[in-house]
Parts: sequence; structure tokens; C-alpha cells
Amino acid sequence: MQTPPQPAPPQQPLAQGTQRRRIGPLEAVGQAFSLASRNTIKLKKNPDTLVDVTFQPLLMLFMFTFLFSGAIADGDRNGYLQDLVPGLLVFCPLFLTIGTGVALCTDIQKGFFDRLRSLPIARSAPLAGMVIGDVVRYVLSIAIVLGVSTLIGFRIQTNPFEVLLAVALMIVFGLCLCWMSIFAGIMIPTPAAVPGILVCAVMPLSFGSNIFAPAETMPGWLQAWVNLNPVTLMTDVNRELLLGKGDLSSLPGALAWMAGFLVVFFPLTMRAYRRRLGN
Repeated sequence: MQTPPQPAPPQQPLAQGTQRRRIGPLEAVGQAFSLASRNTIKLKKNPDTLVDVTFQPLLMLFMFTFLFSGAIADGDRNGYLQDLVPGLLVFCPLFLTIGTGVALCTDIQKGFFDRLRSLPIARSAPLAGMVIGDVVRYVLSIAIVLGVSTLIGFRIQTNPFEVLLAVALMIVFGLCLCWMSIFAGIMIPTPAAVPGILVCAVMPLSFGSNIFAPAETMPGWLQAWVNLNPVTLMTDVNRELLLGKGDLSSLPGALAWMAGFLVVFFPLTMRAYRRRLGN
């Protein structure tokens, strides 16, 4: 004899959702550094991700030193190299920000940030961790350019303190500009489209500067942009700190540009981040 089906037990009422735990500033910073270590681990496990850190800056170094210096500097290759390297140290973090946007867009598409939403962490920690993690890439790129350029004839003319200050400024410069790349990584739906969009911003900044050619050799209308370009200002600062050329009069303008990038792109990035991930 078939037993009659037992009635389902009454469902318990759902527990009231608790509010998200408030994360203090120090705890948020610690979470950001914990997530930043993920970038270092990825570099160890996937050394091929260092291609943009190594080959791209060296390609620019060799191409402009050995191919274009004769035309730009009237054959004075060594003199051109002295002016080129401080500018390339600005170009390195600027170019590496493209990879930051691609990596972020890839993580979002693969659901990594969705998994982080279930954790009791600060909303800004995943993005800040990605930014902090890029410091390793900046340092590696700068060290490679300085090392190889020294082998082919570049010579630093100042003291170690000024060199360290120049490196620190380059890292801060990259950290400020990378928020533009992170904003693009959030707004653009597919990782394949991110490099094309960011190149449109990076190229006018890098080639519309005095890294590769003096501003005086350019048309007047272009000189107006070159003289205001943050990359030009940082290049002038680097040439002073590494070669003792000029003064640090360009530093306030460069710092103002860095602050401007943060003021504009950090709020836009956080708003786009909350909107795309729904948190």
C-alpha cells in the first residue's frame, strides 16, 4: 500500500539581511595591498605578460637611437640618447597603463569582480589593488630602460637622490594616469577593444611631446600643445633630475596634471564601476 506523500515542512522566514560591514580606511588599504599581490603572482606564473614591460620600451629605445637619431639630431647619436632616455622613462608607465585597462576588462568579463562582491571588502579595494600591483611593472620597465641604455652609452649626470626622486615621480605619474585606463577598462565591454581606444589617448600624449624631438622643430600650433602636455613637463623634470639640464620649473605643472587626472577619472571610474557591477 502506497503511503500518502508527506506535506512539505513549512518554510522558515528568510533572515533579515544585515547591512554591509563598514570598512575602515586602514582596513581598505590592507585589502588593496592583498589584492595587489595577485598581480605579482600572475607575473611569476605567466612571464609572457612582461612583453609590454620589456620589449616595447627597448624597441622604442633602439629604433629612435639607431634609426632616427641621424635625422633628428644631425648624426649626434650620443647627444640624442642623453635626451631620449629621460623621456622614455615617462613613456614607460604611460604605455603600460594600456595593459592595465585590458587586464581589468578581462577580469570583469571572466567574473572575477563578481566573486569579489560576495566578500566583505571595500568597494574600492579591487581597483586600488590593481593600481598598486602595477608598481612592480613600472619599476621593472624603468630599470630595464636605464640598464640597457647605460650599456649603449647613456650616462646619468646627477646624484643618487635625484635619480630615486625621478623614479618615484615616474611611478606616481603612472599611478595617476592609469585611472584613465581603468575607466576605459570598465566602460568598454570587450577586452579586444580596449587597446585601440587607449592608443588614441596615449599616442597624442607621447608623440605630441618633446620626448622624441624638440618642440622648436614643430609647427607653432603644435608647439602650443607640446608645451602644455604633461608628458613634456615630466620629461623636462626627468632631464633635470638625471642630466642636470634646466630647472624644476616644470614640476608644479606636472603635479597639477597628475592631480587633475585623479580628480577627473577617479570619481568617474568609481561611478562606472558601481554601475557596471551593480554594487
